[in-house]
Amino acid sequence: MTTFRAIRIDKTAAGTTAAFTDFDEAELMEGDVTLRVTHSSINYKDGLAITGKSPVVRRFPMIPGIDLAGIVETSGDPAFKPGDGVLLTGHGVGETHLGGYAQKARVPGGWLVPLPQGMSAARAMAIGTAGFTAMLCVMALERHGMTPAHGPVIVTGAAGGVGSVAVALLAKAGWHVMASTGRPAEAAYLRGLGAAEIIDRSELSAPGRPLGKERWAAGIDTVGSHTLANLLAQTKYAGAVAATGLAQGMDLPASVAPFILRSVALLGVDSVGCPRERRLEAWSRLARDLDKARLAEMTRTVAFENIIAEAGAILAGSVRGRVVVEIG
Repeated sequence: MTTFRAIRIDKTAAGTTAAFTDFDEAELMEGDVTLRVTHSSINYKDGLAITGKSPVVRRFPMIPGIDLAGIVETSGDPAFKPGDGVLLTGHGVGETHLGGYAQKARVPGGWLVPLPQGMSAARAMAIGTAGFTAMLCVMALERHGMTPAHGPVIVTGAAGGVGSVAVALLAKAGWHVMASTGRPAEAAYLRGLGAAEIIDRSELSAPGRPLGKERWAAGIDTVGSHTLANLLAQTKYAGAVAATGLAQGMDLPASVAPFILRSVALLGVDSVGCPRERRLEAWSRLARDLDKARLAEMTRTVAFENIIAEAGAILAGSVRGRVVVEIG
C-alpha cells in the first residue's frame, strides 16, 4: 500500500472537517494520468472548501485544492509522458474530483495543460485559477471589441488574486486602470501593478441609482451584488463588464436601465468549464503578456503545512495577491 500526504475533508453531523492525513493511493479517483504534485495555490474557493463556509465540496472524502502543477509519473494519454510538466485548473478538481492539496493526483489527461515554454510550476501556480480567470475576463472584453481607446477600465476586489492579475494585465495592455479596494493601505501595491486611480469600495458597495454618471468604458468585477450593479450603472454607452465573482454576494440588485438605455453588456466569465482551446489560448497569453516582475510583486509562497491557516485568512480578506503552496 502506497500512501502520500494530503489534506482530507470529511463530512460529519456537525459539518465538515479538514485535516492533514496519509491518503491511500488506491483511493485516488479515475484518470489516465498520475502525477507528482509539486505546487498548488490558495484561492477564495479553497478557503470556502476548507472552512466549510459554503457547500463547495460535493463529494466526501475530498482532497481540496482547485489548482495543481507537477510532474507526470504515469500516463495512458498519448499527449503526455513521464517527466512532463503539467498544470490543471478547474474541471471540478477540489470539489467533485480529488484536488491539488496532496503529493499525488490522478486525473483525465484531457484536463491537463502542458506547462508553457519557459514557465515553471511555481510560476504557473502564482498565476493559478485567479490569474487564469483574470485573463479570461480580459479576453471576454477584447472579444466584445473593447480597447484602451474606449476609455478607462475598472477592476473591483483589485487587491485580491483575480483583481491583482487583472490590473497588471490591463495596465500592460495600455488601459487606464481604476482599481477598487476596501484596503486603502494597498494603494501603493496597486499602483505598483499599474493602477492609475484607486477607488474606495464604499463608493460602489451600497445600493445605488439605476443609472449614474458614466465613468468607465469597461470593467472586471470579482464582487457581485451592489458593487456589480453600480459598475453597470456607471459604465459608458456601449461599454462592457466581465463578471466573475461573488465576494459581496450572489445577488444582482440592478435594473435593466444600463442595458436598454446605454447598450451596456454584461459578460459572464467561468473558468471551471472553460473549453480546452480557449484554455490553451489563455495560458499562452499569460506566458507572454503577464509581466514576471509584477507577478512576483503580488506573490508569496507558503509551506504545505500552512494551507489551513491561509484558508481562513483569504476569507477574512487579509490576503493580498497570490499565494503559492510548495507541496514538496
